[in-house]
Amino acid sequence: MMIRPGIEVANLSDPGCEREENEDYYAYAEPQADEDFQRKGRLAVVADGMGGYEGGRVASGIAVDVVRDTYLAEAAAEPHDALIAAFHNAHAAIQEQARSDPHLSSMGTTCTAAVVRDHQLYYGHVGDSRLYMLRDGAISRVTRDHSHVGRLVEEGRLTLEEAAVHPERNVLTAALGMSGSVEADFSEQPIALRPGDVLLICTDGLHGLVSDDEMLSVASTETPSEACRKLVEMAKQRGGPDNITLQILKITE
Repeated sequence: MMIRPGIEVANLSDPGCEREENEDYYAYAEPQADEDFQRKGRLAVVADGMGGYEGGRVASGIAVDVVRDTYLAEAAAEPHDALIAAFHNAHAAIQEQARSDPHLSSMGTTCTAAVVRDHQLYYGHVGDSRLYMLRDGAISRVTRDHSHVGRLVEEGRLTLEEAAVHPERNVLTAALGMSGSVEADFSEQPIALRPGDVLLICTDGLHGLVSDDEMLSVASTETPSEACRKLVEMAKQRGGPDNITLQILKITE
């Protein structure tokens, strides 16, 4: 995996303590050619699949591979437009695979992709995996959850504390592969990044068990690699009922 200077990257995925299969998938990619790197920057993707049989694993794998390949090959000059095309292609590919195999008819996946180019952050997102930014001792969530309880929180009918323990907190309202068009969010304007900023992308196997403040504490004081290890271990110590996946990107210059 090529990583040019200017960033520290680490990633880790664990099946957790109760599941035999890991239905999460992730990738980090940079174009090989320097000219392409100037246009595309760096791409990090995390997906959390769902759907019985092998559906979750298949859906997350398709999503990450298609988003990565489409983004890097897309002719669009702006990351925003290339991410839209990438999510559209991934959505269609998952639906096509589901049509060809009855066992996969109910599969779908979350997908959160972050692009870092010229000290600017672009993102595409669907589902309840999350993208966080850590800066100056504070953590903020960049994405919103496309879930039943996420909608209730936005409507003021649930508090964040109530949502964290709600029995329907894992019910998604949007995902790649779901019927209809892609109901994803994309950054309309890039977010300026500074040296020392940390980006953290994770599935709900982590953020469902480890608080935002705990993620801030660990990812702010440890190297990205050690932070990944410690955060996964924290989730597993608390039961780890779901797969756990995260990527951490630290801007260094």
